[in-house]
Amino acid sequence: MTPEVNETHAPQLKTWVPSTQPDSVSFPIQNLPYGRFVSLRSGRPVPGVAIGDFVLDLEAAVAVGALEGSAAQTVKACRDGWLNELMALPNETTSALRLNMSQLLREDSSARGMLKTCLSPRSEVQMLKPVDVRNYSDFFTSVHHARNSGKLKRPDNPLFANFHTLPVAYHGRASTLVVSGTEFARPMGQFVPEGASQPVFRPSEAVDFECELGVYVGKGNAFGQRIKLKDAPDHIFGFSILNDWSARDIQSWESAPLGPFLAKSFVSTLSPWVVTLEALAPFRIPAATREAQAPALLSHLDDPKDRAKGGLSLEFEIRLLTPSMRAAGEAAALISQPQFKDQYWTAFQMLTHQTSNGCTVATGDLLGSGTVSGPNSAELGCLMELTLGGRRKIGLPNGESRSYLEDGDELIISARATAAGFVSIGFGQSVGKVLPAQT
Repeated sequence: MTPEVNETHAPQLKTWVPSTQPDSVSFPIQNLPYGRFVSLRSGRPVPGVAIGDFVLDLEAAVAVGALEGSAAQTVKACRDGWLNELMALPNETTSALRLNMSQLLREDSSARGMLKTCLSPRSEVQMLKPVDVRNYSDFFTSVHHARNSGKLKRPDNPLFANFHTLPVAYHGRASTLVVSGTEFARPMGQFVPEGASQPVFRPSEAVDFECELGVYVGKGNAFGQRIKLKDAPDHIFGFSILNDWSARDIQSWESAPLGPFLAKSFVSTLSPWVVTLEALAPFRIPAATREAQAPALLSHLDDPKDRAKGGLSLEFEIRLLTPSMRAAGEAAALISQPQFKDQYWTAFQMLTHQTSNGCTVATGDLLGSGTVSGPNSAELGCLMELTLGGRRKIGLPNGESRSYLEDGDELIISARATAAGFVSIGFGQSVGKVLPAQT
């Protein structure tokens, strides 16, 4: 059963949990995203829920008797704090847990005294990767990103013929998915420097970010069983911010004739919070309009409900903090603001296409949306687009400029969902810093 707007989304709901920090607006009671963190009580990984300035330790909430029955059993299913077992449960069960938590955290709740001991300031806990991801597929769903990147190599024919008929994807590396805040070394690789005729093996000179939405599979499918588009929402648990870092020079050399390999596999950064599909019910919108010249959708990728509510009203912000800014105590510079409503293929079409040949997906599998880019220059989701493949540097407020990322640069992606008449909810941040290569 696809989650719909219900009492947990009511804009008048308030919580008794303090919300004073600037980022606390991302986590009102209408959100309640799941995460995994090192508990200050037990010193081990546990599942939690973000609320205001705090994270609620769900194991502790069970221990004090605030969560009972099926809710308690749901929390106990999360071994080592991983969310996979919770994500695999029927929608009715996870929806009941969400309602239970909403009621406990409302300003008129009698459980305030009991739950106060289960809260830890988010600023004091170590967030961990929330989901044990075994498989990761990265898609290519923005027509604007596809056209902009295609023009750099094929100015007269930027879009491949298949773009309008299916959401293109490649299989990524789950082994190098990391949680926000993880630093990484500039990747080594093989590429052909500008003006050279032969490849070299040395640190990449074109490290880039890619602003994406990560989609987590909830209920999987049996081997050989396709997930129909009308049923796809029943198989998606929630969403996170994903930064699919890329080495563009390595990518350019290795992508003929096959797709990205080492250029993408060195690291991908996830935000620590999983915003549920149920929390996003008020922010579902019509799928993006297809271009006039596009052929009709094939039947397995077309459904009236997906056309009506397959899109999501999400706004991203991408900020860059350079070493000079950090040393001067300056704030990170806003460099782009993409919107997810412009994605040409929906998250549900991505999942349906993934399984259309009988491919099995499992609970916790991750689908990346591909770079989220809009039609305007202020809405581009990577430096390759912002700088025309490194040929045009972008200026920063402190007088610096960038074509691609330099050592010490930190990239911060945030996102929020907005809709008239509802309280905006956020996704936290995906943060990563580029360190010098390990030569």
